[in-house]
Amino acid sequence: SPALRKKQAERISGPQTRVTWHDDVSTLPDLPLFLVANEFFDALPIRQFHRAAPADGSGWRELHIGLKDDTLVAGLSAAALIVFLEHRLGDTKAGDIVEHCTALAAITENIATRIATSGGAALIIDYGDWRSLGDTLQALQNHATSDPFANPGEADITAHVDFEAIAMAAESNNGGVTYTRLTTQGVFLERLGIVQRAKTLAANLSGDALDAHIAAHHRLTHPSEMGSLFKVLGLYPTNAPPPAGLEP
Repeated sequence: SPALRKKQAERISGPQTRVTWHDDVSTLPDLPLFLVANEFFDALPIRQFHRAAPADGSGWRELHIGLKDDTLVAGLSAAALIVFLEHRLGDTKAGDIVEHCTALAAITENIATRIATSGGAALIIDYGDWRSLGDTLQALQNHATSDPFANPGEADITAHVDFEAIAMAAESNNGGVTYTRLTTQGVFLERLGIVQRAKTLAANLSGDALDAHIAAHHRLTHPSEMGSLFKVLGLYPTNAPPPAGLEP
């Protein structure tokens, strides 16, 4: 986003500031890569497939978007076998929905290759689960849930991340990178010492400031909020220890 890059440049400008923006991971320099991807993979476009009923044919029916009376509407294609979803035929049934992010593999493989050859690590933090299952496509506009097809270009459209797909892509053509066990955000932050840090900060707070501090800690770590909804996956060189907070 050129507009957001301009705002970033204005906020972090200074005589000692050196910032470079990249349109694609392929233009990153051949140096150790320390990557934090928070709500990045969930913003990439997805394709959505519905497992076909036996009466409809074998395989999957893909969700397609078309126009009807100048309004975007969704519909399903005819059933067909999808090569990259063959492995999901064993753990799904008629009516189940699987989402596939086409761009995910190439981006992840590029990241993994750089970590394997130059060192570093990657932390991927996002909504999602180990394996895609169900309709997770959603849109947010003005901090409220919106119809994904109602205001194209004006809403934030996301889908849950398939962390298994990231892990498999990282290992697919590169034996130099491995991945950590998928960990909830709450456990990850607790391992990094967020409880002790929160207590230290709380000692100097009172009244509304203390209430806000406690609420923020609860929101980040509690299982009923972001503590379980957000997951963390690490990628790192096979011969190196895993990133802190993601130890087995």
